[in-house]
Amino acid sequence: MKNLGNMLKQAQQMQSRMQEMQAKLEATEVEGQSGGGMVVVRLTGKGDLRRVTIDPSLMNPDEREVLEDLLVAAHADAKQKVESTMAAEMQKATAGINLPPGMKLPF
Repeated sequence: MKNLGNMLKQAQQMQSRMQEMQAKLEATEVEGQSGGGMVVVRLTGKGDLRRVTIDPSLMNPDEREVLEDLLVAAHADAKQKVESTMAAEMQKATAGINLPPGMKLPF
């Protein structure tokens, strides 16, 4: 029973840390860039798009395909940074929690 009580205490601590992590991710913004900074995309830690900045030199109609590709690349860069941030926060939130082998979070 002592082991069960300890597991419940750890689960409560983890739940509290997860809530803190989610609040922190909502407030966090990351920036992805492409084209040497000619296209910049800002995402929240939850992956919501907040801002797109495009260098005026890319506003040439003949460069439409280049701009489209740069937007996709900047978004991919920002998304990768969001995922890295989330993984680091998850690591902090689950620190000290002894999960059975093979069990991963979030469930």
